[in-house]
Amino acid sequence: MAVRKVLQLGDPGLREVARRVEDPAGAKVKTLVKDLSDTLAYWRKKTGYGRGIAAPQIGSAMRVIFLRLPEEEPWPLVNPEITERSEGKIVVWDACLSFLSIFMQVERYRQITVRYQDVKGEWREVRAGEERNLSELLQHEIDHLDGILAVDRITDMRTLCTREEIEKRYREGSPYTQGFAKARR
Repeated sequence: MAVRKVLQLGDPGLREVARRVEDPAGAKVKTLVKDLSDTLAYWRKKTGYGRGIAAPQIGSAMRVIFLRLPEEEPWPLVNPEITERSEGKIVVWDACLSFLSIFMQVERYRQITVRYQDVKGEWREVRAGEERNLSELLQHEIDHLDGILAVDRITDMRTLCTREEIEKRYREGSPYTQGFAKARR
């Protein structure tokens, strides 16, 4: 298990569509989930940011995402798919470990339902809304599996800003950092 390199904006690997996982309980998925966990923990410790990561971000074109929400158990999702979307949408600040120096506002569905397999291969379903900012997080990570990045969903180019500006103006209320230690400098 290891901290893996996170592909950065411009790397063609981020634009690949990930393939479906045939054996969610297999050793390959277990190793991938551990690598995603270690990599996310590293970036959270280094920057103070990071609630989720998708396999394509570490160069693995498999339909696996990994979430680590404040004060909750680690949560790997295999073959996640959005099965329902609300009519209502929200505009949120978004960023990514693959381009952590820039933030932008994007539009997301207010509520979604996601069907996925756990690492035992059992099918599960979660209804996600604005609580814990789960809906927008799941949409962000599932987009990665389809080669879609937050920059593709920007609502207005004028919202594009640097990490420094976000931290100066908005860090206190940011869902990206709630419950996590401040970045080590």
